[in-house]
Amino acid sequence: MTIPTTRRAAVGAALLALAAPRLARAAWPERPITLIVPFAAGGGTDITARVLAQYLERELGQPVVVQNRPGAGGAIGLAAVAASRPDGYTIGIINTPGIVTIPIERNPGWTMESFTFIAGVVDDPATIAVHRETPIRSIADLIAAARREPGRVTVGTQGVGSAGHISLLLLEEAAGVRFEPVAYAGAAPAAVALLRREIQATTANLGESLTFARQQPWRTLGVMSAERSPMAPELPTFKEVGYDIRGGSLRGIGGPRGLPAEVVERLSAAIDRIVADAEFRATSERTFQPLRYLGSSDYLAYLREADAMHRALWQIRPWNQ
Repeated sequence: MTIPTTRRAAVGAALLALAAPRLARAAWPERPITLIVPFAAGGGTDITARVLAQYLERELGQPVVVQNRPGAGGAIGLAAVAASRPDGYTIGIINTPGIVTIPIERNPGWTMESFTFIAGVVDDPATIAVHRETPIRSIADLIAAARREPGRVTVGTQGVGSAGHISLLLLEEAAGVRFEPVAYAGAAPAAVALLRREIQATTANLGESLTFARQQPWRTLGVMSAERSPMAPELPTFKEVGYDIRGGSLRGIGGPRGLPAEVVERLSAAIDRIVADAEFRATSERTFQPLRYLGSSDYLAYLREADAMHRALWQIRPWNQ
């Protein structure tokens, strides 16, 4: 039987329409990608994003536009990622502890289940720093100042539930002291406040602290890691002076829930190649980005462990009080 020409055309059009979504997905990415940073420009998360964006552009063949969406300890930027269309054209930097601590403390409109986690890239331990001209010259001096004036030593953080805030809480519990946390939209605004002597100390991840210390009157007191960092071997750990605490931020890449499998696979493969690239590793070292690559499943497992740990901490010391 011969199919009429008009009918053949209609059948062909219908088949093309059915195939279109598959073809579109296979061609990803066909246009620029937005990479959301949930903190202000100039901090460690922003640096991670901008370095990654350069190399993602090479791998994916499309521009990667970094967009800063600071505020609420990272909750605003993460909300923008979670609410975006799951087509791979909006992704974001995902930070610990905020991705787990914010939903424990309040309802930001998203949970961990609102995201697709692609890869962990940078693991940056926490520090506390002071102005170089302050009489506080060590961790012991900082604790002594807090004991002399309970609740009056001001320390910059990146908001309730942020890495800096949780790190400060851990130190308070370990040392039996109280500080006065002051929230900023990111590590960079807090650093400016410290250099202006508006606050007495600030939290920052190690990479941020080393960056801010360049040609600035900045003194990093110590690092909250199990061992001294190869990036700054002269800095003592808090454990060395009697406070066995670990803090900081794991930075990774994620997108909204429901990202197509082919997009996740393409991004995962791209990040895997980037982290293995000698030029990228040299750039990360130069910009004080301590690399720790975690594939999608390991990254998710790490986040679930972090979630359980912080829920236990919340039962002991809620960080919104």
